[in-house]
Amino acid sequence: MSERSCLNSDRRRRALLATLLFLASATAAVGARSHLIAFGPWLHVHLFVGPDADRVQDMKIRSLNVDGRSREFTIGIPHDVTDRVFVVRRVFRMNDALVSQPEWKWQRDGWVMVDRSSGRISKLNLPDFDPFYSTVSWFRDYAAYCGVSEGQRVYAVVAQLGQRKPVLRTYIGPAKGSDQPDSECAPPTWQKQPVRVTFEPVGGQKSSFLIHGRSSEPELGDEQAEQKEGEKQ
Repeated sequence: MSERSCLNSDRRRRALLATLLFLASATAAVGARSHLIAFGPWLHVHLFVGPDADRVQDMKIRSLNVDGRSREFTIGIPHDVTDRVFVVRRVFRMNDALVSQPEWKWQRDGWVMVDRSSGRISKLNLPDFDPFYSTVSWFRDYAAYCGVSEGQRVYAVVAQLGQRKPVLRTYIGPAKGSDQPDSECAPPTWQKQPVRVTFEPVGGQKSSFLIHGRSSEPELGDEQAEQKEGEKQ
């Protein structure tokens, strides 16, 4: 092989290697690009309630957009769990028609988790969460709400993201079964130092619980604490 042929072959190998490196870097850049997460403008829609769904309540919703494309419709204010992840409640349209012509009605659903880096939206599985009655109060990665089981029993529930078993699930009374949304409990309230959450079912008594990582315990009142201390002595 002549010297010129060897030189041309070496140049071709270098050019091919440079092309492969360029394509690899371009592919990595596309895969690592950030996603644009944004909400659309607020829209006023109707939520139908009552046994016959014949009463109307106003509801404000907005679209959740990823890279300029609408992925979900949401209600309420999102909660930032970390600088990368937030949660928000979703809504959807249900076809309520008996005939072929669709009759769309908005319904409230559960919560979704959004990853700002990957653009991924995943539905959260909150134990005993009832889309009609449950109102979630967030603190860090904890979701506190009154869950309804089989439409008859109300539970105080604290769920932690990434954990299947709830941190707290305790019976707090029978369900009232009202035809008004969010009518079983007031929204739970959080406090810090120590971390505690308080539930107040409609027609029932307040109950507070201390949260310790993945466990919980009832917060005792002054009289109960003194009685417990006396039993120890």
